[in-house]
Amino acid sequence: MQRDSLPAILAACRTRRVLVVGDVMLDRFIRGNVSRISPEAPVPVVHVTREDAYPGGAANVARNLAPFAGKVHVLGVTGTGPLTEQLHGLLTGHGIDTSGLLASGEHETIVKTRVVARGQQVVRIDRETIKAPSPALIARTLAWLDKKLPEVDAVIIEDYAKGFLTQELVDAITQRVTARGIPVTVDPNPGNPLRWHQATTVKPNRKEAFEAAGIPDPGDVPLATLLAILPSLADRLREKWDAQQLLITLGEHGMVLLEKGKPLYHTPTRAREVFDVSGAGDTAIALYTLALAAGCPAPQAAEISNLASGVVVAKAGTATLTPEELLAAADGP
Repeated sequence: MQRDSLPAILAACRTRRVLVVGDVMLDRFIRGNVSRISPEAPVPVVHVTREDAYPGGAANVARNLAPFAGKVHVLGVTGTGPLTEQLHGLLTGHGIDTSGLLASGEHETIVKTRVVARGQQVVRIDRETIKAPSPALIARTLAWLDKKLPEVDAVIIEDYAKGFLTQELVDAITQRVTARGIPVTVDPNPGNPLRWHQATTVKPNRKEAFEAAGIPDPGDVPLATLLAILPSLADRLREKWDAQQLLITLGEHGMVLLEKGKPLYHTPTRAREVFDVSGAGDTAIALYTLALAAGCPAPQAAEISNLASGVVVAKAGTATLTPEELLAAADGP
């Protein structure tokens, strides 16, 4: 990718509006120190020094988009109460439209609480009930979508297999989006094996891609060997998903774009240091989709996505980046 073209692309991104649909969550971190073991059980006693909270799941994808897009909307289901209010507050603080967070008495807001002592995670506490949406909730979801879709330039479907995304709902969403001729990209989850018909791009990671294709992962093999396997894997995934493009993230090997009838396009990793891969997939799908919406061809969108992912893996936690950091990364070491 030409560094000189990036400012103009980022300027175009600032005029685009993106909707993120999927499993929204709240990520909480309780940080502290450990100096003794509890007399009640053989577990560490954590003296809390700080508590933080961030949007998680599909909400983190929206958070990644916020510094780059003109407007970001998020559509999902939540419960009610203080934790839900906290999630709303965090998102609105980033300028994200939360009118699509549909409160339901039959659901609870998904919360993942991590207790971290001296930089190491001690335990994670998950608050979630995996439950499919009722017909009434599906109707509310589609009614909101029908109202908002004319204001949107691209849609991301973010699946964490928490129950919200069913085949009925996904089919209804993709039909509406493709009818408008705008990109719809998908971050799939093998725990929720849906058919992604009519999607512009499906973005699994390496593990998810091999699992979905039913092909054993070859493991630690030379990059050339891995790349030689991927076209046949892509054929299987296209039969299963019927997507125009596949974008497969490969960790330390960067990512590959596979478009039907075109040669595999590989973009090597741009990460200078890998500190934490948490949330890198959220960054990848966010920047790739936004670049498509801004008019970039798929290979160029993949380059931007890969560059952005290389920035966030050098940060701790489910991090995001700024346009300034992306430009600095494009300048190289």
